[in-house]
Amino acid sequence: MPLLTVKNLRTYFHTRNGIVRAVDKVSFSMEPGETLGIVGESGSGKSVTMYSLLGLIPSPPGRIEEGVALFDGEDLLTASKNTLRSLRGKRIAMIFQDPMTALNPYMRIGAQVMEPLLVHEGCSRNEARRRAAEVLTQVGIQDAAARMDRYPHEFSGGMRQRVMIAMALITHPDLLIADEPTTALDVTVQAQVLELIRERQRDLGMAMILVTHNLGVVAGACKHVLVMYAGRVLESGPVHDIFHDPRHPYTRALMQSMPSLSDTSDTLFTIPGQPPDLSASFTGCPFAPRCHLAKDYCSDIPCTLEEVWPGHATACVRTLRNEL
Repeated sequence: MPLLTVKNLRTYFHTRNGIVRAVDKVSFSMEPGETLGIVGESGSGKSVTMYSLLGLIPSPPGRIEEGVALFDGEDLLTASKNTLRSLRGKRIAMIFQDPMTALNPYMRIGAQVMEPLLVHEGCSRNEARRRAAEVLTQVGIQDAAARMDRYPHEFSGGMRQRVMIAMALITHPDLLIADEPTTALDVTVQAQVLELIRERQRDLGMAMILVTHNLGVVAGACKHVLVMYAGRVLESGPVHDIFHDPRHPYTRALMQSMPSLSDTSDTLFTIPGQPPDLSASFTGCPFAPRCHLAKDYCSDIPCTLEEVWPGHATACVRTLRNEL
């Protein structure tokens, strides 16, 4: 039985300038212990999809228009606030993009790491402090017992990210959502943080959704991938299939944009044009205006995700017509 099943999720923002279709009919499923990667350019709807599942969309202007998100049989989209509070931080944990804004600057590190235990497990403060020191040590923070009394601004970016990981893992969640967990870190610290997350995932046997721009990270850490653009899933499938035989021009363009040591050209490939305005309606493929393989009908035929073979789906009309 899948741990999480999302069907036709649509999240819109109703603004003065129109309706912004941030997430438009996104569907996916994942098993316990599985790692799912979600990739795409900034503004493609990756983070909003995750916030929708956890009930973190500001309303107004945000509104979940349609969809089902079954987590272990519980629909997250229709669950009560109390139910969501009991799941968030306990069975579903999240690592946010920027730890400096995610951590409370007025609270000591120890108090923030202890909070999930006090809220969800009813631990005594002494027990919570002991366990918090243990998990901070496990994520690589030396002299954790003493550092618990410090504030976030006294930690480096990499150490703050480790604190966020400790907060997310301290209750042994079933599902971890890692939203761009290494965006603001240098390359060396990125590798350390990602390896730390993978180690803790193996130890706890939890499932993970990894939201990232970095296709290299996805290749090394994930089993399945969703490629998102303009609030939609344009391609999905196993990592091996996506990287060795991508079936959507947008996926190929993303892979071409990755720097390579074997590439001797003087310029780095970039995708021409800009992502579409999500407040404007469009019928066909949202990537068509930027796609060098697009035909006139690509902007007119409805863009739907269909399997090209079992487990691998694409929304490219030309691929589905066997023209590519």
